[in-house]
Amino acid sequence: MKEEKYYSVRMRAAKNGSHEQGGKHISGGELLSTYCNITHAVNTLLEKGLTHSRGCPDFMQIQFELIDEPIRRIKPLEIKTNKVESAEMGQALSWKLLEKCGIEKQVIEKAYKHMTEYSGIRGAILINSRSGERIDQRNEQGVRVSRMDWLNTDFEKWAKYYEVPAHSRVKEALVLATKVNEHPATVAELCWSDDPEYITGYVASKKLGYQRITKLKEYGDERGCRIFFVDCSNDLNSYIHYLEKQPIFIQWKKESVTTIQ
Repeated sequence: MKEEKYYSVRMRAAKNGSHEQGGKHISGGELLSTYCNITHAVNTLLEKGLTHSRGCPDFMQIQFELIDEPIRRIKPLEIKTNKVESAEMGQALSWKLLEKCGIEKQVIEKAYKHMTEYSGIRGAILINSRSGERIDQRNEQGVRVSRMDWLNTDFEKWAKYYEVPAHSRVKEALVLATKVNEHPATVAELCWSDDPEYITGYVASKKLGYQRITKLKEYGDERGCRIFFVDCSNDLNSYIHYLEKQPIFIQWKKESVTTIQ
């Protein structure tokens, strides 16, 4: 019996023209879908793009394409929620967690300078984990992680077990962080949303798992951050190809649960 074929369904939305014309990025999204469920996937992404707190888009692109490569199935990163009282405390904690991943303070400081310069880009900034220099050469575009998903039924079981909100935000962030940190070149990831109404972010790594931090920016701030700290002893082109093209499904099994120390 042949495995059912899947399609990568993607959406991006902007205001004041397309992204290529300098429009403001409003929303983006990614789902994996069978052919018979493409209509539902498209409508889900359409709704997301039309109802984002960053504004009403006047440009939106939704596309899908058949996935020819075998889909890898991997376990989600282990999760821990760190409650902090302020964005300042959250930022301080993020530095400590990145240092635990083996990233030196001066590298983190350089990364934050790059983040300030490129806070409006759609994708991720790739940072050399040893030097702190940006290495992706994608300018305002960044690197978009794509071709990934998690079946809702499995995600909801996971969320219930860990007593975390079964919200699409949590699902999307953990799917991306799991895919990114599955690759051996990834040392750590630092992320918070460009959504002005969502102030939770995270540090993720193979070593520490998915470390949610309840406040990483001030409410109302539209500046987002997505930085991947990368070990450049690996081939960069191969790494970017994995991020953009390798299809991934997240699968959770209760019996495989471990605890983050």
